[in-house]
Amino acid sequence: MRSDDWRLTDDLDDFLARAGAFLRSRSAPHTVALTVTEALRTRGPHTYGEGTPEFGVLERDGTARAALLRTPPHRLHLTALTGEDADALAARLAGLGRPLPGVQSDRDTAAAFAGAWHRRTGARATLHQRQRLYRLGALTAPRPVPPGRPRVAREADREQLVTWYREFCDAVGERHLQRPGEWADAHIARGGVTFWETPDGTPAAMACLSPEVAGQVRVAGVYTPPRLRGRGYAGAVTAEVSRAALEGGAAEVLLFTDLANPTSNGLYRRIGYRPVADFAVYDFSEPRGAGA
Repeated sequence: MRSDDWRLTDDLDDFLARAGAFLRSRSAPHTVALTVTEALRTRGPHTYGEGTPEFGVLERDGTARAALLRTPPHRLHLTALTGEDADALAARLAGLGRPLPGVQSDRDTAAAFAGAWHRRTGARATLHQRQRLYRLGALTAPRPVPPGRPRVAREADREQLVTWYREFCDAVGERHLQRPGEWADAHIARGGVTFWETPDGTPAAMACLSPEVAGQVRVAGVYTPPRLRGRGYAGAVTAEVSRAALEGGAAEVLLFTDLANPTSNGLYRRIGYRPVADFAVYDFSEPRGAGA
């Protein structure tokens, strides 16, 4: 395996022409790459930040075997790699002198790349989060259903969405992946956020759906304010958006969980979600000698 087997580019169209079929061939494990590139395609290259997005395709005999993407300032995202491939990629990227804040991928790939990055640059890798990807099987609404009803968020809810998006990012320990106002506007425009509201019309929880790409839709941004937790609102709104995704024609409905949170993992299993694969997120320190 040679590091120059990777074709690196900042051209999204070129990346999708080379890697699109590969990403669609396994839409569940590639859900992040599919949804991120769809957002960049439809909403512009600065959807996730001011930096220029970076892409890469591992090609052998004219066929895509793996892919990478990064939307600065966020972490590198990788599809599955062997240990040898991960080491070769780390060598290529280290040789370019581009700092990386971290990596996210399936558990084994993330660990292999984090180790290779440390060997190549001296940067320390710290495990930030262990995740599990779930796929919906038979949907089972949680019982008892809390008082209230689901409602799609609308323009009048913009301030609420901005606030909850910020609180959600803080709760999961992430910098805002998108600008809160732009995130809210995009989701309102396509009806992508559903509230569970109490009988008096007060929003009590939210859940979001990604746009459908390659037959898959992902549930994300499930959030209940701390004062309202433990009342069944998150389960009710997650079941509602899952049902809506199925009725909208999605072949697969997916979601990620933090494995450190047994409550959410148990809840999603009760609703009908089944494990697909484990993922990991690592943070990197500055490379050895940086800033010297």
